[in-house]
Amino acid sequence: MASRWIPLESNPEVLNTWATAAGLVTSQFEFSDVYGLDPELLAMVPKPVKAIIMCFPITEEYERKRREEDEELKNKESELDPTILFIKQTIGNACGTMALIHALANSDIVLKPESPLATFIGQCQDKTPEERAHLLETTPVFASIHASTASAGQSASPPSDADVNLHYTCFVEAPTKVSRESEVPGQGGQRLVELDGRRVGPVDRGLCEDLLTDVANFIKERYISQSSSMQFSVMSLGPPQ
Repeated sequence: MASRWIPLESNPEVLNTWATAAGLVTSQFEFSDVYGLDPELLAMVPKPVKAIIMCFPITEEYERKRREEDEELKNKESELDPTILFIKQTIGNACGTMALIHALANSDIVLKPESPLATFIGQCQDKTPEERAHLLETTPVFASIHASTASAGQSASPPSDADVNLHYTCFVEAPTKVSRESEVPGQGGQRLVELDGRRVGPVDRGLCEDLLTDVANFIKERYISQSSSMQFSVMSLGPPQ
């Protein structure tokens, strides 16, 4: 890792503080808690949902499966839309900022013109994930936003060199190459895409018919069912409550 930042606390207030500073118009969209993954609790989530951010515990079993899956992805051509903005994570403990950028940059929402994030997204066009990572490393405004947000959480911030076993990932809905290129809207299907800077690239998680429901089912099946930890938190990007 090129450097290490202080980890972000996992709650909507912190995410909204970061997003406001970066360029999100929170009078139109904001992050909210998802209190549970059962249908009656999902019904309480403000809609339409544009993205989901999850904080979860990293385990040895998770790392093993991640490495296996990444090896498979390296040797497989992606069918996902190549315009998905994906950034490799090269800064320690920056996974919260990575998830926020992935969520906001890959949602059909309007950011404040000339805001840090709007400017950054424009600069990322035609760059590789590694080049985008270098751009993030050398754009001081994001280090500043992250640092000020990390110090504003409800809990005492751990030091930047802390060995934290919690990690952020992001889920969005995106088209396939076929769907993007087709003259018939929707042909080829929308996909549930996981964006995590520690991965080799965007990960296709299957057909997406309803982002919130599909993410909830995936988290239950692939994350919670394989962990004994209760340290999961899920937040959605949608209209203000």
